[in-house]
Amino acid sequence: MATTTLFDRTGKDLGSVELHDELFAAPINEAILHQVVTAQLAGRRTGTHDTKTRGEVRGGGKKPYRQKGTGRARQGSRTAPHYRGGGAVFGPHPRSYAQKLPRKMKRAALRGALTAKFGDEAIRVLDTFGLAAIKTQDVVGVLSALNATGRVLVVAPSVDEKLRLSARNLQKVVVILADSLNVVDVLNADTVVIEQPSLARMEEVYL
Repeated sequence: MATTTLFDRTGKDLGSVELHDELFAAPINEAILHQVVTAQLAGRRTGTHDTKTRGEVRGGGKKPYRQKGTGRARQGSRTAPHYRGGGAVFGPHPRSYAQKLPRKMKRAALRGALTAKFGDEAIRVLDTFGLAAIKTQDVVGVLSALNATGRVLVVAPSVDEKLRLSARNLQKVVVILADSLNVVDVLNADTVVIEQPSLARMEEVYL
């Protein structure tokens, strides 16, 4: 099994901790990573954009001018697309951008993303945040002690309101549950801070 250092909230070395090879030493398939990231970002789109067709825009009750005798092309309605204020042709309408992917593919991508972060030495395992109160500076102090810089993804084993509320004002810090990991957040993070109890939960969910 792969191993990494276990830290406390002050940055002190508490020894080593084992990381499951299937999560942190898995094959990295860039094609699968790309496909899963694309699907996940597509799923975040609301798809509420809409344009009006010639049947939905206002007006069009009367012919612009008579059918014959003007020397001009015949016209039936001012809601036609070539008129100012007319309807849109082939414009966007509400739709879902969701892409369905096999569960095995999404799991393989997540394992590859975690392995890539481990290979980049971007994984920090913390015994526990142990926040006594809701205080942003406490989170900043722990992350500084761990040398967690840039965009930080904090993986918590369960719902921790003190941690969530303490970190919500930090723009570059995202707190996520161990059973809700996703490829985009893992790849976007420069540093992934994992609370030690989260490792067991990750193995339970993703293996």
